[in-house]
Amino acid sequence: MPAAGSEQAVLTGRVLVAGRGGGPLLRLEAPISFWGGVDAGTGRIIDPRHPQHGASVTAQVLALPRSIGSSSGSSILLELLARGRGPAAIVLGEADQILTLGAVVAREMGHAAMPVVLLEPPLLQRLPTPLHIDAEGRQGRSIALS
Repeated sequence: MPAAGSEQAVLTGRVLVAGRGGGPLLRLEAPISFWGGVDAGTGRIIDPRHPQHGASVTAQVLALPRSIGSSSGSSILLELLARGRGPAAIVLGEADQILTLGAVVAREMGHAAMPVVLLEPPLLQRLPTPLHIDAEGRQGRSIALS
């Protein structure tokens, strides 16, 4: 709840993958490739060129402007979710079929149903922490993030 006298804006995003997830916000300062950029066993960012090298995506609401790199990134996200080391949710500034596919396949295989939401890129900087996303049953529809 916002402090007295302050107002918290409600941000509206589009649900790419339905689900529920929440936790601390990890806002990436730069795009990342999950293939070679995130360790599938630990959830740590291992790309030494990434500004948040060493940070963990595990149990975080991961906000990123976009992903880069290989289509194998979907398999890394799938592995993370299968091992219980994946993010709690992903908020993207640019639609990404690779990460979205990883989340969908993980769900179909019985792993965590992690939501993936698309938000206008400038709004990524306004996301609150912690952030909880309830996008269950809202595939392809708009959702308020607050």
